[in-house]
Amino acid sequence: MTVVWINGAFGAGKTTTARELIELIPNSTLFDPEVIGAGLTHLLPAKRLAEVGDFQDLPIWRRLVVDTAAAMLAELGGTLVVPMTLLRQEYRDEIFGGLAARRIPVHHFLLAPAETILRKRIAGREVPPDLPDGEIRVRQWAYDHIEPYRAALAAWLTADAHLLDTGDLTPYATAVRVADAVGSGAVPPCDIVQTPEPTAETLAAGVLLFDEHDRVLLVDPTYKPGWEFPGGVVERGEAPARAGMREVAEETGIRLTEVPRLLVVDWERPVPPGFGGLRLLFDGGRLESGESSRVLLPGPELRDWRFATEQEAAEMLPPVRYERLRWALRARERGTALYLEAGVPVG
Repeated sequence: MTVVWINGAFGAGKTTTARELIELIPNSTLFDPEVIGAGLTHLLPAKRLAEVGDFQDLPIWRRLVVDTAAAMLAELGGTLVVPMTLLRQEYRDEIFGGLAARRIPVHHFLLAPAETILRKRIAGREVPPDLPDGEIRVRQWAYDHIEPYRAALAAWLTADAHLLDTGDLTPYATAVRVADAVGSGAVPPCDIVQTPEPTAETLAAGVLLFDEHDRVLLVDPTYKPGWEFPGGVVERGEAPARAGMREVAEETGIRLTEVPRLLVVDWERPVPPGFGGLRLLFDGGRLESGESSRVLLPGPELRDWRFATEQEAAEMLPPVRYERLRWALRARERGTALYLEAGVPVG
């Protein structure tokens, strides 16, 4: 089972290419995530829909894309062809990471005709006569997304996806190139860590590492949105502190010689589809001068790292992780350990 994700700006020809592609790849099925967005307009209150500018900004949409793709492949097998624009890297991380957690590889293609061709196609796009404000909702919407597409292209998209200049190609010719690239192995699946989805509560250990200015090391995982601390799930039969040390070495190349001191035990409540569990943070201490410059990202799990002040971390971390960090820093200052429930000290 595999996914072929056809990315590109509005007007790049993703859907027409995808329709041709399912005729070329045996046992393949078209899955258009637009139908999930349309369905959410009937499921969610209008107030909630009005809070976002795009249905992709709804966490439930991203979750349902992963769940639906996995369910379709479980039902049908084969290959799922998905024509969908993804311009925000954190959304790509969340969706592709969710698929990877289900052991579903993703071949990522980017259809990239010249911008002049994009604009010409958008101008010629048909607007349904019975659609209110159709000109704005169809054409202007596509025009407005050219700039975000251009920014994504410059920042991350070209490096992540296999680019196809389709300016002079018909949808069929484009589909032939995609099918050949997948079949020959010329475009391998995305290099993203496959972290199995938990089936019960988990125990996870993170380690805080500091530079000479007492800024904390944060890492940017490729398989989920948001920054995080070095660390991961404790394996069966493994001591939590040792698990944190192992994860630090695997993720950053830094090998801790002393067992780190416990700062925080935080109970994370289950929020479906997550199971929650215990989250431990340890004090890995201050890195020696110059050691921070030798931080490595040896595998596909992490995209970036940086040292951040507590104020900067508040902007980078999801709220629950920031609260965990905030209290861990207070525990470090006091030379104690704290017990939290959902980020709030108890006792």
